[in-house]
Amino acid sequence: MPVTTHSPDQLYAPEGLESARSAFLQANPSYAATARLRDLRATEYARLDRQGHTYLDYTGGGLYAEGQVRRHWELLQENVFGNPHSVNPTSMAATRLVDEARAYVYDFFRASPDEYTVIFTPNASGALKLVGEAYPFAPGGHYLLTFDNHNSVNGIREFAQAKGAEVNYLPVVPPDLRINQERLDDFLGRAAPEQANLFAFPAQSNFSGVQHPLEFIEQAKAAGWDVLLDAAAFTPTNRLDLSVWKPDFVTLSFYKIFGYPTGVGCLLARKNALKKLRRPWFAGGTITIASVQGCGHVLADSEAAFEDGTVDYLNLPAVHIGLEYIDSIGVDLIHERVEALTSWLLDALTGLRHSNDAPLVRIYGPTDTESRGGTIAFNFYDPDARLVDYHKVEQLANGFNISLRTGCFCNPGAGELAHGLTADEMAEAFQNEERMTMDQFQAIVLSKHQKSAGAVRVSLGIASNFADVYRFLGFAAGFLDREAEVG
Repeated sequence: MPVTTHSPDQLYAPEGLESARSAFLQANPSYAATARLRDLRATEYARLDRQGHTYLDYTGGGLYAEGQVRRHWELLQENVFGNPHSVNPTSMAATRLVDEARAYVYDFFRASPDEYTVIFTPNASGALKLVGEAYPFAPGGHYLLTFDNHNSVNGIREFAQAKGAEVNYLPVVPPDLRINQERLDDFLGRAAPEQANLFAFPAQSNFSGVQHPLEFIEQAKAAGWDVLLDAAAFTPTNRLDLSVWKPDFVTLSFYKIFGYPTGVGCLLARKNALKKLRRPWFAGGTITIASVQGCGHVLADSEAAFEDGTVDYLNLPAVHIGLEYIDSIGVDLIHERVEALTSWLLDALTGLRHSNDAPLVRIYGPTDTESRGGTIAFNFYDPDARLVDYHKVEQLANGFNISLRTGCFCNPGAGELAHGLTADEMAEAFQNEERMTMDQFQAIVLSKHQKSAGAVRVSLGIASNFADVYRFLGFAAGFLDREAEVG
């Protein structure tokens, strides 16, 4: 049931929480099956409640379990590991752990080593750069990407344009910010089969939470496209089964899934697609032989040709530990819990109305959980439909120890369409060479066009519970019947 109360104090009261939790459990009987995660919240993530945190930024970064860090630390304490680029005892010990981590990545994503190659990178952005700089873009070829891609995917257009390929953006359609199938068919039909064509889209938008159909993969491949799937926002709460879906390139960051370690990502590349890539440089570890006088080099086979320098061999065991931890819980169980909490929060937020019946919240993306994840982007509006500055929202949330995120979330395309910003209005930011900050641009958009250039984002994950969403709703209700500050 939507929440329509105008009393934040009532929402914060302990008896209100218990009553709301009881109604929530009655409406979501399957949530009881996620009790394992409730228990882990009290043990592996006890620091959240001990320090009074309401953590709602899982799309920004996952949270690590205490046991993950402890197990990794014990491994480092009890062993001696050296640089893997050798065959001495400590080097071989590290090599074994790197190989074990790589093997577990194959297993976790159900990717056959005969079909895919696992390439470790610093993060998802590093994986995307690998593809962008080495993909054989050329005149007559195409780079097609959806409007709601992360900036690290948008950045590949610079490589494509520099090599003469055509770059096209496929719009997402407000208010749900989904892809129009007819427009997709049209764009995919433009591929020249004899050229290199790359189609990139997120499995889940890090702006709106929309989950695009993975069926797009086979549709695009059948039309002559290679497919790059950004899975960074999808994999923390959803199973990506590469025995079923066959994108050519998959990019992700492990800290998004299980919090620790940061600084390690992955490119999962189909071997046939990997053969198309031509690296513009070489580095230590990527070659079998190089010569100064002969001015030549020979790239190594498979993943070694793309893992620049020395891999993060002391942290890769922590990737193995993290994936095992997630497997011990089950991605489907995490999905079940996050979906139920997201559904309640969406209903609750859309039900908040001012005394004049004007909505408090404008959500960008779906307002139900059909094909969407636990990422919710929105803005607050006052009774006269004036925008509440998202900077002010974050400042107030900080005072309540609520961790959320504001801005454009490195996803300008989705934000531009969600906020109704036009190409001409966006061009104003680039009319001269003077550097413009995001805050300056937001001020111009608001004063000249009465539009927003950013939003508030909350996102749920492995350690989220009902108390988190309930406390945030109480915070949100505090904006009811309050006038937005002007100037």
